[in-house]
Amino acid sequence: MSLPGKHTTKKTVRLAMAETEQQSGSTPEDEAPEEGASFTFMVPKKEISMVPDMGKWKRSQAYADYIGFILTLNEGVKGKKLTCEYKVSETVEKLMDLLGTLDRWINETPPVDQPSRFGNKAYRTWFAKLDQEAEALVSVVLPADKRAAAPEIAVYLKESVGNSTRIDYGTGHEAAFAAFLCCLCKVGALRVDDQLAIVFKVFNRYLEVMRKLQKTYRMEPAGSQGVWGLDDFQFLPFIWGSSQFIDHPTLEPRHFVDERVVNEHHQDYMFLECIKFINEMKTGPFAEHSNQLWNISAVPSWSKVNQGLIRMYKAECLEKFPVIQHFKFGSLLSIQPAKP
Repeated sequence: MSLPGKHTTKKTVRLAMAETEQQSGSTPEDEAPEEGASFTFMVPKKEISMVPDMGKWKRSQAYADYIGFILTLNEGVKGKKLTCEYKVSETVEKLMDLLGTLDRWINETPPVDQPSRFGNKAYRTWFAKLDQEAEALVSVVLPADKRAAAPEIAVYLKESVGNSTRIDYGTGHEAAFAAFLCCLCKVGALRVDDQLAIVFKVFNRYLEVMRKLQKTYRMEPAGSQGVWGLDDFQFLPFIWGSSQFIDHPTLEPRHFVDERVVNEHHQDYMFLECIKFINEMKTGPFAEHSNQLWNISAVPSWSKVNQGLIRMYKAECLEKFPVIQHFKFGSLLSIQPAKP
């Protein structure tokens, strides 16, 4: 499983995509250390408290594993539709049940009447339920011999649904969900052959639940750059969604601003699902409310869009202190310097 980008190594990928690879006949250098009984999990905590700490993050094993995971999935979905055939493992089914539970809790927690239009306080009731149940929900997803990892991994799930004080949601919360999935790979609950299901089934379902949260409780965009940001809430589906389009015979970047194309093809392409949601939520000319995306529609090829979005993600999300100060580090996503 090779990776784009000069700083990502085989080691990064094998760490991100789980020790269990060794059973599928990979070479010894692809094997990760056994994380058995002797391995100590820990509850993740914040480590980046000042701007100068950002160097520590960029040199960390967590950064290498996280970006390796994102890029591995980016390669995996290249040229494939959401509706294509792929393996659905038991862990993936359990994750779908977990997300279904979060969705059901939204139905059971209707918004309350309040003077302020935004940030409906019923969200806090919904969040409190997740806060209470997260560890149990994650335990069910993990293989029996890895249940000890539940308190560590559950933290990323709780961080992935928005902030209950501010009632906002942004790319840092989205990153926590990718980190949650990355941790599940590292303990061997998800495997290399789950790649397509991770993006097309699990992450796509996560997006549906997040959109429902955003709509139901009128959540504020966290740290939004307004019209200059890519999107108020998400970033990863634009990266993986643009990869899906690479080498598409007819659909080019200029087509995604055409509402007819969006309505016809959104079931197959994550990128168009995002555009459809923006069109539903915003009024006025697309070029005005989503200027960055409008500019992207002028890029000649999807591979250029994909490369540009990866660069932009690193610069606008992963290298921004206001986003990374909230990221938590444990034993699975470690603040320790990356192994050379």
